[in-house]
Amino acid sequence: MLFGAAWPSRALIRAQLIEDGFEVVAVDTWVEMRRQLRPGHKPRAAILDLKDLENPSAVLSDLSLLMRPERVLVIAASGAVPLAEIERLGFRVVSRPVVVADIVKQVSEIFRADHDS
Repeated sequence: MLFGAAWPSRALIRAQLIEDGFEVVAVDTWVEMRRQLRPGHKPRAAILDLKDLENPSAVLSDLSLLMRPERVLVIAASGAVPLAEIERLGFRVVSRPVVVADIVKQVSEIFRADHDS
């Protein structure tokens, strides 16, 4: 599951994840992402890109209630939410500027940790 308001970066991240063998549902609104987070149908991992996101603190707060934080990778954007707040919620975080390969590596680690448990 990939949620990002900025379509160019969302499309690039999604394309690379698919190239690396992941199935990816990409959405551009919080309403659409929440629909995907139904009990019994939650994705194994979620990526949240804070770039250009409306009310990112509220989205992070809601997401922390809907998904296990260790399964969520947050791509931090300058001026969106302080890093300390993201880390306090227990999410994995990478900060912009970020290389797409680093995002893929983090997602791979989420899947590996899921498989090991």
